[in-house]
Amino acid sequence: MATNGKQQSTARSSAPGKSAARGSSRSGTTGRGTPAKKRRPSPAVYRRRRQVVFGALLLVIALLVGGGVALTGALAGKNEPQAVSTPEASQAPAQGSAPAGTPSPSASPTPVCDFNLMTVAAKTDKPAYGAEDKPLLTMTITNGGTAPCEVNVGTSQMEYLVMSGADRIFSSKDCQTGGEDLIKTIQPGKSETANFPWQRNRTLEGCGAINAKPGGNGAYYTFEARLGNKASPKAVFQLN
Repeated sequence: MATNGKQQSTARSSAPGKSAARGSSRSGTTGRGTPAKKRRPSPAVYRRRRQVVFGALLLVIALLVGGGVALTGALAGKNEPQAVSTPEASQAPAQGSAPAGTPSPSASPTPVCDFNLMTVAAKTDKPAYGAEDKPLLTMTITNGGTAPCEVNVGTSQMEYLVMSGADRIFSSKDCQTGGEDLIKTIQPGKSETANFPWQRNRTLEGCGAINAKPGGNGAYYTFEARLGNKASPKAVFQLN
């Protein structure tokens, strides 16, 4: 009887241990007591993330570089000089061109001389001439104004006239062919001088033939210089 009693006691005491073991195994299986560990991403996911971040970084760098280039170009463009069209060399004024881009003022033309302010003078190189001497007739044109002016001092405007009293002895216009123009600028108070060597010959208007020669023997003659319609006072000389 005693033996049976010990065995029952042992069996009873071991039963609760099995229950506890079951309980502990159940709680571990269900995970209600301890939270489950987080699952780590796979290497492929890490690679994709790195690729996305690297691509975004490249895009930002490209945008920054492009913006910097555009800004540099804009700033450089403001400092470049603008093209300015210049006139052709054949159109440039004879006295030179202004700095490119600046309109050149038109040069004021020199006015034509006012004959009311001009004087014409006549003289000979000697007061008297021998039988073989040839008088040198000189015409002097002077600007009596206060500004430079232009005057035609060509043979088309000049005349050397020699007379003896009322007798017309010689005119440089009588046999002149193709008179020429010569425009000269004369400064205030300055003069232009022209000489004509007279051959002691006689002429007719239209260059008609004449055999008569100016008389000698101490006869007096007058020389008058003419420029256009302006005539000089007469210069007197003697021919022997």
